[in-house]
Amino acid sequence: MPLSRRHFALFTATAAAAAALPARAAEERAKPEEAKAMLAKAMAHIKAVGRDKAFTDFMTKPGPWVDRDLYITVFDMAGKTLAHGANNRMVGKDNLNLQDANGKFHVKERLEIAKAKGKGQQEFAFLNPMTKQIEPKLMFFERMDDIVVACGAYKPA
Repeated sequence: MPLSRRHFALFTATAAAAAALPARAAEERAKPEEAKAMLAKAMAHIKAVGRDKAFTDFMTKPGPWVDRDLYITVFDMAGKTLAHGANNRMVGKDNLNLQDANGKFHVKERLEIAKAKGKGQQEFAFLNPMTKQIEPKLMFFERMDDIVVACGAYKPA
C-alpha cells in the first residue's frame, strides 16, 4: 500500500530527525570550558550565600546548577559527599573509596590533589546522567577551606 503524501512527509521528517539525534546529542554535551566556568561560579556562589544555601541550590533541578550533563559536586576532605547535582542519594555518604568503572579511586585522587595543590583536574569514567552510560569525564575541582567543589564535562565515548 503506497504512502499518502502526508504520511510520506511525516515518515521523511521522522527519519531525518532520527538521523540527526547522535549529532544533536553530541552538540548538547557541555564543553570543558563550560565546566570550568560553572566551577568558578559555584565557588563565588558559596562565598555569596553560604554553604547551606549553596549546597541546596546545587541540587535543585531544574536550576542554574544542573545544565545538560554539567552539575556541581562537593566533598569534605574525608570524602563525604555534601552536594551532588546529579544524584542526591550520594549526599551524606562516605565516598572516599568510590571507584569508577575502571577501578580508579577518583574521589580519593581528587582530594589528594586538592590537599597538595589547592585545585586541579582529573579524568575518570562515570555515569552520564543524560545518556545513562558510563563515559569518560574530565573533572575540574578547587579546594575551599575544608571542602572540594567540582564540576566536569563528559567526553564522547
